[in-house]
Amino acid sequence: MNNKVLNNRAWFFVLPVLLIVLFSALLPLMTVINYSVQDTIGPNAFFWNGAGWFRDVLDPTTPIGANFAGALKRNLVFSAIILVIEVPLGIAISLCMPRKGWKVGPTLVVVALPLLIPYNVVGTIWQVFARNDIGLFGYAINALGIDYNYSLGPTSAWITVIIMDVWHWTSLVVLLCFAGLKAIPDAFYQAARIDGASRWSIFVNIELPKLRRVLVIAILLRFMASFMIYTEPFVLTGGGPGNATTFISIDLVNMALGQLLLGQSAALSLIYELIILAICWIFYTAVTHFEQREWTRE
Repeated sequence: MNNKVLNNRAWFFVLPVLLIVLFSALLPLMTVINYSVQDTIGPNAFFWNGAGWFRDVLDPTTPIGANFAGALKRNLVFSAIILVIEVPLGIAISLCMPRKGWKVGPTLVVVALPLLIPYNVVGTIWQVFARNDIGLFGYAINALGIDYNYSLGPTSAWITVIIMDVWHWTSLVVLLCFAGLKAIPDAFYQAARIDGASRWSIFVNIELPKLRRVLVIAILLRFMASFMIYTEPFVLTGGGPGNATTFISIDLVNMALGQLLLGQSAALSLIYELIILAICWIFYTAVTHFEQREWTRE
């Protein structure tokens, strides 16, 4: 019989860090909540407004509500496109990467390079790279006879922002999938070779099921990052042309810093956060339920 007594005093060393993180997270949140239920008529002159700003944001007939509805639609479409492109592409690239030998290290370094570039630098790189006069990408597209100008054409702006995000963030999916593939024991592959399984059969029956949890993490991370995207499109297009690439984050910053609409922007930011949490919770719950059903069948 094991009579070992657990020593939990180590938690006291972590407690200061937890308190600091809790304080730094709750203080801004309480400030935003305070602004979201108040209005101001001057410096430090606030009065109670209740849920008025929330009603304005959620009402598509108001200017703020119309902007929010349009930006929300653009965010959802952008996140869906990003997931459809980056997840399969990341899986495909990870399957092609070497898993043994001296080539593994250099390959991982090359794949991880886009993740090391700061967000604002990524936007600046593509701002120059995609120009149709001095940028290689823009010049090449126009040389093919395609009318491309991301600063004037909404379609061109969308394509540029999507390609920029794919270039910047597919590496994250690749690295996660590569780690998941490395964790698969060689015995599975040996059994598949003995059975004469094809490469597609190995992927469907061995690799993809083992990558399920990794893909859940990758999809959640990429959804949250793509839904909250701000710096790259702001530097590249400034939200234009028109409102073509004005996502919720850009609209929120314009309201808070450009127009000083503190109450409206605070309410919008809380709704923005709740939407992200709700979608992530729905997705995680659905995937977890699916996995439980699979385990029950097995």
